[in-house]
Amino acid sequence: MRNNAFLLLIALSIAVLTGCTATTQTKDATYPNPAAPGFNAAESDSQAIAIADEVMEAMGGRKAWDQTRFIRFTFFGRRHLIWDRHGKRARIEVPGDSLVYLYSYAQGDQATTYKNGEPVTEADSILKYTEQARRIWINDTYWLVMPFKLKDSGVTLKYLGEENIGQDGVVECDVLELTFASVGVTPQNKYHVWVDTQEHLVRQWAYFSSAEDSEPRITTVWLDYQPYGRILLSGNRGGDRALSDIDVPESLPDEVFTSY
Repeated sequence: MRNNAFLLLIALSIAVLTGCTATTQTKDATYPNPAAPGFNAAESDSQAIAIADEVMEAMGGRKAWDQTRFIRFTFFGRRHLIWDRHGKRARIEVPGDSLVYLYSYAQGDQATTYKNGEPVTEADSILKYTEQARRIWINDTYWLVMPFKLKDSGVTLKYLGEENIGQDGVVECDVLELTFASVGVTPQNKYHVWVDTQEHLVRQWAYFSSAEDSEPRITTVWLDYQPYGRILLSGNRGGDRALSDIDVPESLPDEVFTSY
Protein backbone atom coordinates (compact mmCIF):
# COMPACT_ATOMS: atom_id res chain seq x y z
CA MET A 1 0.00 0.00 0.00
CA ARG A 2 2.78 2.43 0.92
CA ASN A 3 4.37 3.28 -2.42
CA ASN A 4 1.26 3.58 -4.57
CA ALA A 5 -0.94 5.19 -1.91
CA PHE A 6 1.60 7.75 -0.78
CA LEU A 7 2.51 8.72 -4.37
CA LEU A 8 -1.21 9.16 -5.04
CA LEU A 9 -1.58 11.36 -1.96
CA ILE A 10 1.38 13.51 -3.00
CA ALA A 11 -0.07 13.80 -6.51
CA LEU A 12 -3.37 14.98 -5.06
CA SER A 13 -1.48 17.45 -2.88
CA ILE A 14 0.33 18.91 -5.90
CA ALA A 15 -2.98 19.23 -7.73
CA VAL A 16 -4.42 21.17 -4.81
CA LEU A 17 -1.43 23.50 -4.64
CA THR A 18 -1.22 24.19 -8.37
CA GLY A 19 -4.71 24.04 -9.74
CA CYS A 20 -7.44 24.21 -7.10
CA THR A 21 -8.82 26.96 -4.96
CA ALA A 22 -9.10 26.58 -1.21
CA THR A 23 -12.50 26.05 0.34
CA THR A 24 -12.01 28.48 3.22
CA GLN A 25 -15.35 29.08 4.87
CA THR A 26 -16.68 32.28 6.39
CA LYS A 27 -15.25 32.74 9.85
CA ASP A 28 -17.61 32.69 12.79
CA ALA A 29 -16.50 35.41 15.20
CA THR A 30 -19.05 34.25 17.78
CA TYR A 31 -17.52 30.76 18.00
CA PRO A 32 -15.61 30.53 21.31
CA ASN A 33 -11.89 29.92 21.55
CA PRO A 34 -11.47 28.18 24.91
CA ALA A 35 -8.01 27.39 26.22
CA ALA A 36 -6.97 23.76 26.34
CA PRO A 37 -7.25 22.04 29.74
CA GLY A 38 -4.12 22.85 31.70
CA PHE A 39 -3.43 26.21 30.05
CA ASN A 40 -1.98 28.48 32.75
CA ALA A 41 -4.51 31.31 32.51
CA ALA A 42 -3.83 32.48 36.06
CA GLU A 43 -0.21 33.42 35.29
CA SER A 44 -0.71 34.42 31.66
CA ASP A 45 -1.14 38.06 30.64
CA SER A 46 -4.63 39.09 29.55
CA GLN A 47 -3.17 41.08 26.64
CA ALA A 48 -1.22 38.05 25.46
CA ILE A 49 -4.37 35.90 25.65
CA ALA A 50 -6.30 38.47 23.61
CA ILE A 51 -3.58 38.47 20.96
CA ALA A 52 -3.63 34.66 20.86
CA ASP A 53 -7.38 34.83 20.15
CA GLU A 54 -6.73 37.34 17.33
CA VAL A 55 -4.19 34.95 15.82
CA MET A 56 -6.70 32.10 15.91
CA GLU A 57 -9.25 34.27 14.13
CA ALA A 58 -6.72 35.41 11.50
CA MET A 59 -5.76 31.79 10.79
CA GLY A 60 -9.36 30.92 9.90
CA GLY A 61 -11.04 30.86 13.29
CA ARG A 62 -11.49 28.28 16.01
CA LYS A 63 -14.48 26.65 14.33
CA ALA A 64 -12.47 26.07 11.15
CA TRP A 65 -9.58 24.65 13.18
CA ASP A 66 -11.87 22.31 15.09
CA GLN A 67 -13.38 21.10 11.80
CA THR A 68 -9.97 20.44 10.24
CA ARG A 69 -9.25 16.73 10.58
CA PHE A 70 -6.43 15.76 8.19
CA ILE A 71 -3.18 17.64 7.59
CA ARG A 72 -0.41 16.36 5.35
CA PHE A 73 3.07 17.86 4.80
CA THR A 74 6.76 17.17 4.30
CA PHE A 75 9.17 18.36 7.01
CA PHE A 76 12.41 19.94 5.72
CA GLY A 77 12.40 17.49 2.80
CA ARG A 78 13.30 14.69 5.24
CA ARG A 79 10.07 13.00 6.22
CA HIS A 80 6.40 12.90 5.28
CA LEU A 81 3.68 13.19 7.88
CA ILE A 82 -0.08 12.64 7.58
CA TRP A 83 -1.97 13.65 10.72
CA ASP A 84 -5.49 12.64 11.68
CA ARG A 85 -6.28 15.17 14.39
CA HIS A 86 -9.70 13.76 15.25
CA GLY A 87 -8.47 10.15 15.26
CA LYS A 88 -5.35 11.10 17.27
CA ARG A 89 -2.99 9.26 14.96
CA ALA A 90 -0.36 9.89 12.31
CA ARG A 91 1.52 8.18 9.53
CA ILE A 92 5.19 9.17 9.36
CA GLU A 93 7.52 8.12 6.55
CA VAL A 94 11.29 8.65 6.78
CA PRO A 95 12.69 7.55 3.41
CA GLY A 96 16.32 8.18 4.35
CA ASP A 97 16.04 5.66 7.21
CA SER A 98 13.66 3.25 5.42
CA LEU A 99 11.17 3.73 8.27
CA VAL A 100 7.38 3.97 8.35
CA TYR A 101 5.62 4.69 11.64
CA LEU A 102 1.89 4.13 12.17
CA TYR A 103 1.55 6.15 15.36
CA SER A 104 -1.45 6.57 17.65
CA TYR A 105 -1.87 8.66 20.80
CA ALA A 106 -5.58 7.94 21.26
CA GLN A 107 -5.00 5.64 24.27
CA GLY A 108 -1.43 6.21 25.27
CA ASP A 109 1.45 6.19 22.81
CA GLN A 110 1.46 3.24 20.43
CA ALA A 111 3.22 2.67 17.12
CA THR A 112 3.57 -0.05 14.56
CA THR A 113 6.92 0.52 12.88
CA TYR A 114 8.26 -0.87 9.61
CA LYS A 115 12.01 -0.94 8.97
CA ASN A 116 13.07 -1.79 5.41
CA GLY A 117 9.52 -2.94 4.76
CA GLU A 118 9.40 -5.38 7.67
CA PRO A 119 7.47 -4.85 10.92
CA VAL A 120 9.56 -4.26 14.04
CA THR A 121 8.70 -6.98 16.57
CA GLU A 122 11.39 -6.89 19.27
CA ALA A 123 10.00 -5.38 22.47
CA ASP A 124 12.87 -2.96 23.12
CA SER A 125 12.80 -1.76 19.51
CA ILE A 126 9.03 -1.25 19.62
CA LEU A 127 9.46 1.03 22.63
CA LYS A 128 12.35 2.91 20.99
CA TYR A 129 10.53 3.52 17.73
CA THR A 130 7.29 4.48 19.48
CA GLU A 131 9.18 7.20 21.35
CA GLN A 132 10.82 8.31 18.11
CA ALA A 133 7.41 8.56 16.43
CA ARG A 134 6.04 10.61 19.33
CA ARG A 135 8.96 13.04 19.19
CA ILE A 136 8.71 13.46 15.43
CA TRP A 137 4.95 14.05 15.59
CA ILE A 138 5.27 16.64 18.38
CA ASN A 139 8.19 18.47 16.74
CA ASP A 140 7.03 18.50 13.13
CA THR A 141 3.40 19.45 13.73
CA TYR A 142 4.47 22.24 16.09
CA TRP A 143 6.60 23.77 13.34
CA LEU A 144 3.49 23.88 11.15
CA VAL A 145 0.55 24.67 13.43
CA MET A 146 2.03 26.47 16.46
CA PRO A 147 -0.19 29.55 15.97
CA PHE A 148 -3.23 27.38 16.73
CA LYS A 149 -1.59 26.18 19.98
CA LEU A 150 -0.84 29.45 21.79
CA LYS A 151 -3.35 28.50 24.52
CA ASP A 152 -2.30 24.86 24.67
CA SER A 153 -2.03 22.64 27.74
CA GLY A 154 0.84 23.60 30.03
CA VAL A 155 1.50 26.95 28.32
CA THR A 156 2.07 30.21 30.16
CA LEU A 157 1.68 33.17 27.80
CA LYS A 158 3.33 36.53 28.47
CA TYR A 159 3.26 39.84 26.60
CA LEU A 160 6.76 41.29 26.04
CA GLY A 161 5.89 44.49 24.17
CA GLU A 162 6.14 45.76 20.61
CA GLU A 163 9.02 45.35 18.16
CA ASN A 164 9.52 46.06 14.47
CA ILE A 165 11.02 43.23 12.42
CA GLY A 166 12.10 42.69 8.81
CA GLN A 167 15.15 43.87 6.91
CA ASP A 168 14.05 47.46 7.25
CA GLY A 169 12.10 47.00 10.49
CA VAL A 170 8.87 47.60 8.63
CA VAL A 171 6.57 45.03 10.25
CA GLU A 172 5.20 46.17 13.60
CA CYS A 173 4.67 43.20 15.90
CA ASP A 174 3.50 42.29 19.37
CA VAL A 175 5.94 39.88 21.00
CA LEU A 176 4.65 36.96 23.04
CA GLU A 177 6.60 34.55 25.24
CA LEU A 178 5.58 30.91 25.66
CA THR A 179 6.91 28.80 28.51
CA PHE A 180 5.78 25.29 29.38
CA ALA A 181 5.04 23.09 32.39
CA SER A 182 5.38 19.30 32.16
CA VAL A 183 4.21 19.00 28.54
CA GLY A 184 5.79 17.88 25.30
CA VAL A 185 9.24 16.40 24.88
CA THR A 186 11.26 19.36 26.18
CA PRO A 187 9.16 21.41 28.63
CA GLN A 188 12.21 23.46 29.61
CA ASN A 189 12.06 25.25 26.25
CA LYS A 190 10.90 28.80 25.68
CA TYR A 191 9.61 30.52 22.56
CA HIS A 192 9.23 34.14 21.56
CA VAL A 193 6.59 34.77 18.89
CA TRP A 194 6.21 37.96 16.85
CA VAL A 195 2.59 38.70 15.82
CA ASP A 196 1.86 41.28 13.11
CA THR A 197 -0.23 44.01 14.73
CA GLN A 198 -2.16 44.65 11.49
CA GLU A 199 -2.90 41.17 10.14
CA HIS A 200 -2.52 39.27 13.46
CA LEU A 201 -0.39 36.54 11.85
CA VAL A 202 2.81 35.10 13.31
CA ARG A 203 5.73 36.56 11.33
CA GLN A 204 8.70 35.21 13.29
CA TRP A 205 9.58 32.95 16.19
CA ALA A 206 12.65 32.26 18.31
CA TYR A 207 13.45 29.00 20.08
CA PHE A 208 15.34 28.94 23.39
CA SER A 209 16.70 25.64 24.74
CA SER A 210 15.94 26.79 28.27
CA ALA A 211 13.55 29.32 29.73
CA GLU A 212 16.58 30.75 31.53
CA ASP A 213 18.46 31.50 28.29
CA SER A 214 18.75 35.10 27.14
CA GLU A 215 19.71 34.28 23.54
CA PRO A 216 17.75 31.95 21.23
CA ARG A 217 19.25 28.95 19.46
CA ILE A 218 17.07 29.41 16.39
CA THR A 219 15.13 32.35 14.97
CA THR A 220 13.12 31.89 11.78
CA VAL A 221 10.53 33.74 9.76
CA TRP A 222 6.96 32.61 9.10
CA LEU A 223 6.16 33.51 5.49
CA ASP A 224 3.93 32.59 2.55
CA TYR A 225 0.63 31.99 4.32
CA GLN A 226 -1.81 30.18 2.07
CA PRO A 227 -5.38 28.91 2.54
CA TYR A 228 -5.69 25.14 2.90
CA GLY A 229 -9.22 23.90 3.34
CA ARG A 230 -10.74 26.10 6.05
CA ILE A 231 -7.50 27.45 7.56
CA LEU A 232 -4.33 29.39 6.77
CA LEU A 233 -0.91 27.73 7.05
CA SER A 234 2.64 28.95 6.47
CA GLY A 235 5.37 26.62 5.23
CA ASN A 236 8.29 29.01 4.69
CA ARG A 237 10.72 29.21 7.64
CA GLY A 238 13.55 30.77 5.65
CA GLY A 239 16.54 29.15 3.96
CA ASP A 240 16.23 25.38 3.64
CA ARG A 241 13.71 25.08 6.49
CA ALA A 242 10.63 24.40 4.40
CA LEU A 243 7.38 22.64 5.26
CA SER A 244 6.29 21.55 1.82
CA ASP A 245 3.60 19.43 0.10
CA ILE A 246 1.06 20.91 2.51
CA ASP A 247 -2.49 19.67 2.04
CA VAL A 248 -5.66 19.58 4.13
CA PRO A 249 -7.84 16.88 2.53
CA GLU A 250 -11.46 16.43 3.53
CA SER A 251 -11.10 12.65 3.78
CA LEU A 252 -8.51 9.87 3.60
CA PRO A 253 -8.83 6.08 3.53
CA ASP A 254 -8.34 4.43 6.89
CA GLU A 255 -5.58 2.27 5.39
CA VAL A 256 -3.29 5.29 5.35
CA PHE A 257 -3.00 4.96 9.13
CA THR A 258 -3.29 1.19 9.48
CA SER A 259 -1.37 -0.42 6.58
CA TYR A 260 2.20 -0.30 5.32
